[in-house]
Amino acid sequence: MSDLDLLTQSLARNVKRWRNERGFTLDTLAARAGVSRGMLIQIEQARTNPSIGTVVKIGDALGISVTTLLDYEQGPKVRIVPADQAVRLWHTDAGSYSRLLVGTEAPGPLEMWEWRLMPGEGSASDPHPVGTVELAHVTEGELTVTVDGADHHVPAGASVTFEANAPHRYGNTGTAPVEFVLTVSVPPVR
Repeated sequence: MSDLDLLTQSLARNVKRWRNERGFTLDTLAARAGVSRGMLIQIEQARTNPSIGTVVKIGDALGISVTTLLDYEQGPKVRIVPADQAVRLWHTDAGSYSRLLVGTEAPGPLEMWEWRLMPGEGSASDPHPVGTVELAHVTEGELTVTVDGADHHVPAGASVTFEANAPHRYGNTGTAPVEFVLTVSVPPVR
């Protein structure tokens, strides 16, 4: 099988899979992506090789990357992210930071972060979409999690989970650094 045939088959399988996981009909996905229903049928039946622009529109409408749409690996997927490829989102001069360790689509975005907060520092977040859940496990220090104005103290070795559709903040009100692993699960686009 040629590389083009392999990509065409993969695109067909993945568009159908993600459309079904999102609960979209062909008409719904066509309207969201701005492509015709007929084009989607041809793509899902592996009868056409769409432009990259069309693939991008479909990925955006499904809330997934082009890489995910074109993924042709068979069998159980294992992806190792080397430490030097973790993405640092923010940092402070005092040494606080957050790094995206790994993420996936399962069935909506799922991310794992490494955080370090120096004494007196914190990071606030606006509410996320309804259905978003955050889980944190503290490995060092005591984390103060503020959800909708209420503080919750999470010591080293303990974990916390909450619905993240309210304003929330991660903070360090102690005198030693706080380190924790954070997982964020966002519901699929409907």
